[in-house]
Amino acid sequence: MSDLVYPPEVVYNVIPKEEVHSQKPQRYMSKYRPTVLLEEKAAKDAMRTMGPAKVEVPSADKYLKKHSKEPKLHEKTQGSKEVRHTPALKKPPVPARTDKPPMGIHTKRDFIKTAAAAPMKPRPACVDSRGGHKQLLENSGLVPKYIKKKHYGEVPQYLRRLHKEEMRAQEKRDDFVKEQREKRAMKHLSEEERAATLKGLKKSWDELHHEYQGLSFVVDTQSKKSHRLRLEAAMKQLEDDIELFERFKTIYIPQK
Repeated sequence: MSDLVYPPEVVYNVIPKEEVHSQKPQRYMSKYRPTVLLEEKAAKDAMRTMGPAKVEVPSADKYLKKHSKEPKLHEKTQGSKEVRHTPALKKPPVPARTDKPPMGIHTKRDFIKTAAAAPMKPRPACVDSRGGHKQLLENSGLVPKYIKKKHYGEVPQYLRRLHKEEMRAQEKRDDFVKEQREKRAMKHLSEEERAATLKGLKKSWDELHHEYQGLSFVVDTQSKKSHRLRLEAAMKQLEDDIELFERFKTIYIPQK
């Protein structure tokens, strides 16, 4: 029995169907195509990679000989040799043995006094390598030139200017604080009062911390929770006050 499965027979399948041929749309062709082809052909180099189509074959008589491609020097001639050895400027001839040197030439310069007045001394140098490399001692950095300057050790001008500006700013700040203190009748805490206040703040913080350590670990009621939060807020305020007193040495407080 065949395993092929045929579709069910239908009357409509017996009627012959007319074949419909679909026409494809014409392919797009750019109007600039001929121009592009001409430009490409004009820019293309003939025989760029493959060489010329036909090359003349060398004859059997003109085979490659030894040293034929080495550069050849010009042949030596008598004229070239004379031109090479002829100097551009002729030197004076060597004086003969019978010639006498010129006599009677005097000068007013005293060479002895000149040498004694300004003797030529060698410039000091130093050797900075075992190979014998030498350099001048003045430019080597071993000579203390900076400390011998005229203004060495003096405060620079820009530091003086900054110091004056800081002093003026401090004076303005002191005047402003004094004016505000007179307006608000603020009291300046002395060092003893500041230390006593700081000591009292630390003592209060210790007492609150001791009380905080004595709270129960389990917070199961609203009263315990509110008491814990109240102690934490008071300790935080005391910590801020202690930090303020320890940071600033000058403190003003308003009088009642």
